[in-house]
Amino acid sequence: MKTQSLLWTAFGAAILLAGCAAPAPAPAPAAPAPPPEPVFQCSADGARFAVGQPLTPQLEAAARVRAGAGTVRVLKPGEAATTELNGGRLNLDVDARNRVSDVRCG
Repeated sequence: MKTQSLLWTAFGAAILLAGCAAPAPAPAPAAPAPPPEPVFQCSADGARFAVGQPLTPQLEAAARVRAGAGTVRVLKPGEAATTELNGGRLNLDVDARNRVSDVRCG
């Protein structure tokens, strides 16, 4: 009986002490999520102005922007190219004189 009484006393003391304990610290705010990667959708019509012009870094950049593409791939005559499709990529075909002969997406 005395053991039970001691247990109840200890239990009561633990409850009283728990009420006096400091509250748990608030969790640290989560780091903000990084912004999502932009999604590019190429439209070759915007880059048609480049056909017939000599390829320069400035022309390549302007064609990419006007086509809404994220990347540009320059394809030279006879050059092997991968066949995977990428809706955000502008392909600029150039001839032997390094003039843009065709623009397409993929």
